[in-house]
Amino acid sequence: MKIAVGTKNNTKVKAVKAVFHEAHHTIMASDVQPSVSKQPFSDEETLQGAIERATLAVSQQQADIGIGLEGGVFVAQDGTIWLCNWGALVDRDEVVVVAGGARIPLPREIGEQLKMGKELAEVMDGYANRHDVRSNEGAIGILTNGAIDRTTMYTHIVHMLKGQYEHKKKGWINR
Repeated sequence: MKIAVGTKNNTKVKAVKAVFHEAHHTIMASDVQPSVSKQPFSDEETLQGAIERATLAVSQQQADIGIGLEGGVFVAQDGTIWLCNWGALVDRDEVVVVAGGARIPLPREIGEQLKMGKELAEVMDGYANRHDVRSNEGAIGILTNGAIDRTTMYTHIVHMLKGQYEHKKKGWINR
């Protein structure tokens, strides 16, 4: 099966490879640009980014399935900014499945910088005093003190996508 991943970010590609590790799978990273902002600021926008990444990847690579993984933030009713993550799997027949991942509140100082228009990747590099956090442990890794990293978080999402897709292909879900 030919699987296109809607990014070249290594943490996301590794997550897909961890789930689709069988020899009959060929996994290709695709440099796609969804229409969402570089810093999605709602669940809806983050989910839209994941769906667009999957759709663009499957089309660009003429793959059997495309997988899109998108990280973003959302503002809760109390004003707290939370980390959110979404994934989507789209096949050639336009069957779509989605799954959400870990959510944790961001420290106030990170949220304030995001409100000023900065991207989480840039803010996290400064916060952690490290370079390219997004390609390594990610915000989730920094903020959980390494208990879970970005690849592990996205691997969980990809497992849910694969499981739902397989279930759907059995004919159990008619949506």
